[in-house]
Amino acid sequence: MNTGKSTGGVNRLCAAYNSKFLKPRMLKILKYWLPVILWAGFIFYLSAQPGLSSGLPWLYDLVLRKGAHVVVFAILFLWVVRAFKNYGLSKRKALLCAFIFTILYAVSDEYHQTFVSQRVGSPRDVAIDSLGVVFFTWWQMRKRP
Repeated sequence: MNTGKSTGGVNRLCAAYNSKFLKPRMLKILKYWLPVILWAGFIFYLSAQPGLSSGLPWLYDLVLRKGAHVVVFAILFLWVVRAFKNYGLSKRKALLCAFIFTILYAVSDEYHQTFVSQRVGSPRDVAIDSLGVVFFTWWQMRKRP
């Protein structure tokens, strides 16, 4: 016979979730980190495509693909800066944390590409990914707090 005692922990957990503390906190975390997760997932998806090319002539294709590297990682960096600023970090610390996070994600992305057919992970591409990150770090540091 169920005395109801076994659901006490679940009820307390649900009460805590619905409390004024936890629910807004979780929503805040989702608000700031969900875009980061979705964008990182988008990058992962693109990196998993074998032989990704635009079909344009060689030079145009090269410029388009490398430009895309710069842009998608710059966008990831901006999302990550936004997320870290949410924790009350100073602008410099948020930029540093976002810089490290994004560069490490670029390294992991290139490593991931070594397992994808017709793709090659390279340190050169990590450097290209980093161009957008370096530009936006410089740009943000020039702006007033």
